[in-house]
Amino acid sequence: ADIPVIPDLEEVQEEDLAMQVAAPPSVQVNRVLTYHDLDKDLMKYAAFQTLDGEVDLKLLTKVLAPEHELREDDVSWDWDHLFTEVSSELVAEWDLGQSERED
Repeated sequence: ADIPVIPDLEEVQEEDLAMQVAAPPSVQVNRVLTYHDLDKDLMKYAAFQTLDGEVDLKLLTKVLAPEHELREDDVSWDWDHLFTEVSSELVAEWDLGQSERED
């Protein structure tokens, strides 16, 4: 009774699952907040103006940089070009340091 039985091919063909389609999962999608919405919420709710009820964050929220100052264009990096650029800057700094020591 404990020996597993290999099913016959006819039994497997009767259970043709290839034509059955599973129902898609239902997922609740919440709206992703924009930076503008987050900025409004930060100033609107007092809960964001203190940390652990002790640390006052009002000064910090006043000097936070706006989104348009933080946005940068995506730039692809080429390893060879980047390595050459950094190497030449280091050599230029080293040469400048050597010339200052000689003077």
